[in-house]
Amino acid sequence: MGIPARLADTLSMPERHEYLRNALSRRGLLRTSAIAVGAGAGLASSGTATAATPDLVTRSATEHVDGSLVAPYGRHLAYGADPRTQMRVSWQVPLPVRNPFLRIGLSPLDLGHKVPAEVRDLFTPAGVGKSADIDQYYVHAALDNLRPGTTYYYGVGHDGFEPAHPGAAHTVYSFTTAPAVVRPFTFTAFGDQNPSYTSIGLNALVQAQNPAFHLHAGDICYAEETGHGLPADSSNYDARQWDQFLAQIEPTSSRVPWMVAFGNHDMEAWYSPNGYGGNEARFTLPGNGFDPEKAPGVYSFVHGNVAVVSVDANDVSYEIPANRGYTSGKQTAWLDRRLGELRRRPGVDFVVVFHHHCAYSTTSSHASEGGVREQWVPLYEKHQVDLVVNGHNHVYERTDPVLRDKAVRELPVGGTHEPSRGGVVYVTAGAGGESVYSFPVADSYEGHEDEVGAVPTYYTGAGGKVTENVDWSRVRYTGYSFIRVDVKPAPVGRTATLTVRALAATGAEVDRFVVARKAG
Repeated sequence: MGIPARLADTLSMPERHEYLRNALSRRGLLRTSAIAVGAGAGLASSGTATAATPDLVTRSATEHVDGSLVAPYGRHLAYGADPRTQMRVSWQVPLPVRNPFLRIGLSPLDLGHKVPAEVRDLFTPAGVGKSADIDQYYVHAALDNLRPGTTYYYGVGHDGFEPAHPGAAHTVYSFTTAPAVVRPFTFTAFGDQNPSYTSIGLNALVQAQNPAFHLHAGDICYAEETGHGLPADSSNYDARQWDQFLAQIEPTSSRVPWMVAFGNHDMEAWYSPNGYGGNEARFTLPGNGFDPEKAPGVYSFVHGNVAVVSVDANDVSYEIPANRGYTSGKQTAWLDRRLGELRRRPGVDFVVVFHHHCAYSTTSSHASEGGVREQWVPLYEKHQVDLVVNGHNHVYERTDPVLRDKAVRELPVGGTHEPSRGGVVYVTAGAGGESVYSFPVADSYEGHEDEVGAVPTYYTGAGGKVTENVDWSRVRYTGYSFIRVDVKPAPVGRTATLTVRALAATGAEVDRFVVARKAG
């Protein structure tokens, strides 16, 4: 079910959403509060946070069902604003259950602390997508006041399903909070993944790196195939693909915080005016951005000596403008403030930003986003951001250090970048499982260097595509891949490093470089 074309062209995205919402018999998100864990084992109660789409109403998710016949699945973690003391645990159940909860403890044999959880019932009616009416039940527990650097064991359940029962020991998982002291760690990243055999293999490789956390740079699972962010795209939507995706990532995401940014395929316009209502049902993110209710994918966190910032590039995109300008410039102002705060923060050596659309890429499909260049690249250069990670283009590509759209020096495979010398390195890690793109010139990667003086490409600006020949494309790899980042702290005054490696689906290394900065 869509909007007549003659009418759709005259409506803003919120107006389109309202039209479609009123045209359908619908239910939406269950508005509930985030629950903090009870006292004990280093845990304490905290305040509440409301759901972000209060205009949508649902029936109670407590209809009669035998809870012993319903098993949780799709467990996925996310940090709170402070990774040392906060973790958000989310999961899914196929049917409505009574009194969902999380049990947590310092031993898998002692899950003595029971934490109430909230249910978010996401309803997708027939007419939106490829299925009949479908209810999806997402469950969330907020854990605060945890001990830094501590491994916790947890199990999730509901009336009739008790994870502490000996017969359910296989449903107990663990996570480790960020340490209070700075120490070496690893994190991983990719973008543009969907449920597939390729994705299963990449997820297994990511898990093998034993990352402290994983960054997903948008286009999370492609339930929305079109990627335009419009209600008229609803016929291509399949909400059930989210069930497959969350089950697929569970071996890793049940133990490793899975931190997401939103891409163009994550704008599911029929759920909420900005298209993110469905993702608010599925994920609980840190909520410390400029406006968590309006822009839930905008947030930051600090793990050890690395600060990570997620921003929503749909807000500045010329190429896919459904949400362009939806924050009225507030996100960009917040980004400027937050980068400045993090750069001045004692103990933070590196600042990493990740979002979906690329400032610098040369693929034949999307290439570069002029809106990111206009709005955010000057901020990255101003605050000497150490690394920018993007998706959107389904390849691996890495730039030389870039300043004012030009390479300021070469950064060969195995080289070292010192941000204090100027320039920002951009990594496109969009080959997480969706079909790969191509480049206008030959691939060039570790052991197969094929350097060219300039690459013919384009960026999308206010007036459409603008052709350009660029000198900053250093590494190009057409194949499935992800990045591994090894963080090595150092005493004050010595050199701390990020070693960034791109690993192919075969496990082979296709790129490696180091970001070096004097520890503060």
